[in-house]
Amino acid sequence: MAIALVVLVATGWIGLKFVPVPETLLRTPPESIEFTDREGRALRETRVAERFRREVAYADIPQSVVHAALAAEDKRFFAHSGVDWRAAARAGWESLRAGRRTSGASTISQQLIKLSVPRPRTWRTKLIEMATAMRLEQIWTKEEILAAYLNRLDFGNVNYGIAAAANYYFAKPLRDLSDAEAAFLLGLPLNPTRLNPHTNFAGAKTRQETVLARMLADGWLTPETYERAVAEPLRLAPPRRVFQAPHFIDLVLQKETVGQGAVRTTLDLELNQFIERTVNDKLSRLHQENVHDAAVVVLDNRTGEVLGLVGSDNYFAPGSGQVNGATQPRSAGSTIKPVTYLLALERGETLAAVMPDVPTEFPTPTGPYRPENYHRHCQGPVRLREALACSLNIPAVRLLQSIGGAAPLQRRLQAWGVTTLPEEPEEYGLGLTIGNAEVELIELCNIYATLARMGHWLPYRLLVDHPVEHGAMPSFTPSPRLAERCWLIADVLSDNAARSPAFGAASSLRFDYPVACKTGTSTDFRDNWCMAFTPEFTVGVWVGNFNGSPMHEVSGVTGAAPIMHDVMDYLHKRHGTTWYDRPGDIVEREVQPITGHLVEAGHGGAREKFLAEELPPAESPHDYDAQGLVRLSGEYVQWAESGDNQLRGRVSVANNAGLHLVSPTPGSTFLIDPDVPTTSLVPLVATGAEGIVWESPTLQVVMQNGKPFARVTEGEHHLTVRETASGKKVETWIKVRAL
Repeated sequence: MAIALVVLVATGWIGLKFVPVPETLLRTPPESIEFTDREGRALRETRVAERFRREVAYADIPQSVVHAALAAEDKRFFAHSGVDWRAAARAGWESLRAGRRTSGASTISQQLIKLSVPRPRTWRTKLIEMATAMRLEQIWTKEEILAAYLNRLDFGNVNYGIAAAANYYFAKPLRDLSDAEAAFLLGLPLNPTRLNPHTNFAGAKTRQETVLARMLADGWLTPETYERAVAEPLRLAPPRRVFQAPHFIDLVLQKETVGQGAVRTTLDLELNQFIERTVNDKLSRLHQENVHDAAVVVLDNRTGEVLGLVGSDNYFAPGSGQVNGATQPRSAGSTIKPVTYLLALERGETLAAVMPDVPTEFPTPTGPYRPENYHRHCQGPVRLREALACSLNIPAVRLLQSIGGAAPLQRRLQAWGVTTLPEEPEEYGLGLTIGNAEVELIELCNIYATLARMGHWLPYRLLVDHPVEHGAMPSFTPSPRLAERCWLIADVLSDNAARSPAFGAASSLRFDYPVACKTGTSTDFRDNWCMAFTPEFTVGVWVGNFNGSPMHEVSGVTGAAPIMHDVMDYLHKRHGTTWYDRPGDIVEREVQPITGHLVEAGHGGAREKFLAEELPPAESPHDYDAQGLVRLSGEYVQWAESGDNQLRGRVSVANNAGLHLVSPTPGSTFLIDPDVPTTSLVPLVATGAEGIVWESPTLQVVMQNGKPFARVTEGEHHLTVRETASGKKVETWIKVRAL
């Protein structure tokens, strides 16, 4: 029996040679990482993935520290072979009696394995750690194991290793620690967060006294030295942890692969601190309007470097403080419109082209789409410059429809780094241009930086002199004259006179120096944005609530724009800003304000800028009626008869065009919701010179409040609208489905 037992033990001991030792124990541990701003100012000291710092040799560890470690964790460390079977048996019996695990009885060798390879805490893990600890004791000396353990322990407050802990908590080298200080430090790894001396000194002191009592019981302290250590006052060094720009550093750790030592980031700490103060100040004035969160990003346009990034007004606020608003996808509002207009310019449109800003129904696969302008009014004929500057929704949707719908816009946004548009373009539809999709502030900011670079895309950068490992751009071939067209977009966005009808002449978008600005507000005031750029800088601001609750009618110009204005002013005063020279092939001409056609200079036209080879047609007599009024097509009839018409006496609607169908357009799909009775009524809208009659062989036409509606049922239906005076007819057809 004895021989069999010896054979079994010997076989097991030999078998341990096939147990692998964690690779992390066999290589030199990396040091902790210190992040600095672009000027070398400290932002944060941390680690990447492994809780290691530089090693201290066993010969440099004082015996007081060794004894405190053994008393705290493993008093028989120098006597066992990796597993303390006596302690393990005791822990197993106690756990069995309690019906749950009460003590792990892990040795220092086992804990070293645990620190090196974190695993789920299961019985299988326990067995693996026991076997690996025994294998480690075959190839390492006890002194090597203990030194490695003390170099890898987490002492809290981003201190890994006993040398770092001695320096941080007592501002001493390791060799100068007293027995009291050694016991204090070796008590902290039990729970570094709960026993943090800066927040729970009493708890840490109680743990120290427990360690000292064990040192006395184990014979490493005499009664006299024990009493002296318990009574010794502990003088902690003041907290020296640097924790600047927390959301930015979190993003660096998330996005970048960093080494060790000092890591120089792109951040400008002074700028970031100014942004933090500005966000706190502006939000405090908006709390009564249910506005609680904001985020800001500042980019260096030349390099794509992130100079400033504030993700919330208080990183340490309970609940959502650590949400990074710079990377949180939110509804884009109108901030995507400039890219739509750029695509239209690339396809030959000019800023003088006129779009009908009139009530319009757009057919879509999921039913008719009826966008409205922010202020619920329509301007009638509007040039693209005015439509973009005033952020009108209906012209933007018309423009997107004219260039092929959501697909080309989605492709360009993705080509310029937007990663939050994974669905097919049909899922977004024409609403993509007015904000029915979500974007990240930092990616949207880089879209505007691309416009600022005249169409040259760069990935945003977080580290100085470091390869960019994120934001790779899909294939993108710039269109001819892209830079000139980007210049035209920048010119519109910097035109305070053009946006004044919508935002007023003295809004936060007005500067005493040239700045291109664009606001955005999502449905129900849940998000508002303000983006701005000069040739040097791009500033992006989001304001709202992380929990999605709506603000009290706070728009981009009243919520985000004041923050943007202060940040841009800071950049202008500190660094200076410039503006773009006009490209040589951009010319300026006068156009008729309502038609957008060229007029002779000095005839009271509006000034507009064009590529020299893409001038609009000159005005002709056909632009006017016999009274000299500007002719408008039949699609303006409904608008012309409304209170929105501010052009009375200047325009005439071409009613001689006869009957004009407004809605429903052919092929429109309507959805019936049984729980919403009004969805079974489809409005019927047409214009003409005389009385209008609607007819359908399959649907009932009813009148409500003097207006015609079709009471619809499932299926495909045809309708006819007839002008009684002329007998002219226009036919249309619709599809109706039930939800």
